[in-house]
Amino acid sequence: MTLWLTILAAGLITYATRLSFVLLFERIEIPFWLRRLLRFVPAAVLSAIILPELVFQDGTLAVTPTNPRLLAGIIAILVAWRTKNILLTLISGMVTLWILQVILH
Repeated sequence: MTLWLTILAAGLITYATRLSFVLLFERIEIPFWLRRLLRFVPAAVLSAIILPELVFQDGTLAVTPTNPRLLAGIIAILVAWRTKNILLTLISGMVTLWILQVILH
């Protein structure tokens, strides 16, 4: 029962935190410069999550041509840049990763 109450409390706290920002920004006019800066937050957060996964292997820096994650990430970045298609980017990155893992390991 304690586990379920903890999960419920964590969910409610998370929901209340997010809802507070929605309600706050509903009543306050956000300055143009701040709205412009906030557009970059998702890309910055996603980059901060993904980059370490691409450049570290087994806890060490691996910026080498034998790092399949890095090479697949580069392919995915190029596909995203050229096509602007999320599904094609995901597919090309994953297929490249699978192929490189078979070849390099």
